[in-house]
This record gives sequence, C-alpha cells and structure tokens, in this order.
Amino acid sequence: MESNQSGIKRVLAFAAHPDDIDFGAAGTVAAFTAAGVEVTYCIMTAGDAGGFEPGDRENVSALRSSEQQAAAELAGVRDIHFLGERDGFLAVTPDVVEKTVALIRRLRPDVVLSMHPERNWDRIQASHPDHLACGEIVTRAVYPAAENPFAFPRLAEQGLEAYRVPWLWFYGAPRERENHAVDISGTVDTKLSAIRVHASQHPDIAKMEAAVCSMLQDNARRFGLPEGASAEVFHAVGVNTDQTIAGF
Repeated sequence: MESNQSGIKRVLAFAAHPDDIDFGAAGTVAAFTAAGVEVTYCIMTAGDAGGFEPGDRENVSALRSSEQQAAAELAGVRDIHFLGERDGFLAVTPDVVEKTVALIRRLRPDVVLSMHPERNWDRIQASHPDHLACGEIVTRAVYPAAENPFAFPRLAEQGLEAYRVPWLWFYGAPRERENHAVDISGTVDTKLSAIRVHASQHPDIAKMEAAVCSMLQDNARRFGLPEGASAEVFHAVGVNTDQTIAGF
C-alpha cells in the first residue's frame, strides 16, 4: 500500500482511552517525530473506568491523563487534547463529531490516525465499544464533515475553514483490512517504554510485553519484513489523493 509516507509533515492521532495509541501506534509515532513530523494526540474519553483498584476512583482520570502525557513525551509528542467523554459511553454525537472536525481543520494533518470502526471478531478485546465509536466519529469527521464548507457553519465563522484530509490510517483493524505496515524495529523499545508508563492498566507487565513483542514480530512476518523485525500495521485509506475522485 503506497501512502506517500515520506511526504508526511503533520499527523493527528485519535484514541478512545489513554494508552490506546501507545498499544496501536507508538512505534510509528516515534518514527514520525524522530523524522521531524509534528504529531498531536486527541484522547476522547477520560479513562475513568480503567484500572483494577476499586478505591480512589475519583483520581483515576487524572492519573491516566498524566500517564498519557508521560508516554506521549517518550514518543516525542507534547501536544495532547483530552475531550473528557465518559469512559465506556463514548457515542457518535454531533457534538463530539464537531469537536473532532474542529481539531482536524485547525491542525490540517497529512495523516489522521484512528482506531478502527469495524469489530474484530478474531480478537474482540480490540473492539471495545469506545474504540468502535472513536473510529466512526473520526471517519465521519474526516469525510465528509471536515471538507464540507457547509457542515458545522459556526466553525467556519471561527476561521476553521474546510480541509481535505489526504490519508486516514486505522490501527486495531480486523486483519483482513490491514494493508500497510510500518517497520518499527528502531523504535520498538520506545513503544514498550510508552506502554509501561500506563502501569495502572497492567496487572502483569512482563506478560503484556511478551504478548506485544510477539504480535509486532508476527506483523512483520506477515508483511514480508526481515526476520526479527517488528511492525505496526494499519488499514490505510486514501481520502483525498491523486488516486481518489471527489464525490464518488
């Protein structure tokens, strides 16, 4: 899948919860930032239903936000937006779509990264309802809302003019949708370090790391990368490229 990766200058990455991006795309993000690409994160929920401890629930959101900020810095990202929606109840509403469109129009990214809107029946844990909602919200925001000058007219009144997103990359896609692999062998340690930061979510860090490493190596094998390589995989969708036709 040719996605003009060398021409990417700005990336906007969406996730449902703190830690989703780190599991799905932190190696790719770290490679982007190391190459000088500007990357921004947007976390849609407050992460308030995460963790395993029954006590001190009031501080869970603040803890998870701080974990995400620290993990993002490891990957070279310092610009993070938190929408603060309720964890477990993320819904495709006009309000959340509008907030997503506003961010896309403000940043005008070359690539939008998002969770996938389709359920993965091979590993249903990848298809938390919030993940699916995140994917659908972002998809609707990318097309047609962000590029429709008549959608959300008050955004245009605020100076946020319509913008055509070139590429939409989904992570956490069903395997049959995956069509683009990024070799992250040089940034896999950064990815693992970023995941470790989310300690509140991992009762067994060693087991988690082993599973992640195995998955990354399997990704690389499936896409024909050298033995021992690690890869993150995406469903890359050309939205406005030389190969797409507006209106069809």
